[in-house]
Amino acid sequence: MAHHPYRRLRAQQSELPEVGISESGNIRSLHLGSATVQSSMNLDHPAELVLSYSRAMMGWLLFVEQAPAHITQIGLGGGSFARWIDAYLPDTRQTAVDINPQVINVARSLFELPFEDERFEIIEADGAEYIKTLRGGTDVVLVDGFDGLQIVDALVEEPFFENCRQALSANGIFVTNWWSGDRRYRRFVERLLGVFEGRVLELPAESHGNVAVMAFQSSPKEQNLDKLKKRADKLSTQYGLDFKRMLSELKANNQNNGKHFYL
Repeated sequence: MAHHPYRRLRAQQSELPEVGISESGNIRSLHLGSATVQSSMNLDHPAELVLSYSRAMMGWLLFVEQAPAHITQIGLGGGSFARWIDAYLPDTRQTAVDINPQVINVARSLFELPFEDERFEIIEADGAEYIKTLRGGTDVVLVDGFDGLQIVDALVEEPFFENCRQALSANGIFVTNWWSGDRRYRRFVERLLGVFEGRVLELPAESHGNVAVMAFQSSPKEQNLDKLKKRADKLSTQYGLDFKRMLSELKANNQNNGKHFYL
């Protein structure tokens, strides 16, 4: 019997964290080299945004006049945004970029991603590099780039924010998930304020200290709190997310005079 030499196939970049899966009841979760849950899916309702930070990251919908034509996601994870956008914004094209081929394979096989066609594509690339190619070509950039332990450094630097701003269309919005317990958090916000000329809102998630931080290419048309409240009521019904809570959190955590925001 011939002996074939056996060796373990390693990912090309050994520094990429190992992908793990856990299941609890009807919730399947993706992990990156640690016990921290990066992404979760309800097996009975795959489009549901299970984690509170992912729901907060949809807060930008309060400020758009129409559904975006194109959304770019940096960090595919378990594909929560891909499934939600596919279900609730069916006319929006989306591109998901992930640096880790293992994440992409696991998401494709175990996380019920939308069919890959002209409406949804996955690109294996470094998101910080990929974003440089867009030049006004996307309406929303959703950034969720954790490596299992902390946020990826390249995704909190000023050059990255500048490249995102160049990638966005005239009324585009940048949204990122940060951890308020990170001692560098205020520094990240300051950098973003600088690049986006003060047009930044912080929206704390319901739990765990995550904050969805939004930055606007240009001042949103609607900043009146009464009108936004009416919009929040409508969106809550339309999308099944608690936009009323989001709006009151935005009001509590960002500059306004009780009548409107200052963006």
